[in-house]
Amino acid sequence: MIEALKEEEIVNKVGGRFKLSTLIQKRLVALNSGARPLVDMDTTEKMEIVVQEILQDKIFLDSSNRVKTVVDHDPGPDEAPEFDLDSL
Repeated sequence: MIEALKEEEIVNKVGGRFKLSTLIQKRLVALNSGARPLVDMDTTEKMEIVVQEILQDKIFLDSSNRVKTVVDHDPGPDEAPEFDLDSL
């Protein structure tokens, strides 16, 4: 099992277990459909790649539960930036 999934850090980073599960599932579908990994790893294990993408803040769910990459994300004029209040 991937050790990072045992920790609460990844759950809190995404915003809960349901969102984490949704993000993982949607990203796995994208990778299986031919999307390129956003992290460099010496593994072909897609689950490990997705977990690293989450931990490195490469992917997230938007307000409509769609997977977004940091490269894709362009906040609109009515979308406030997200802040990590736990780091304050």
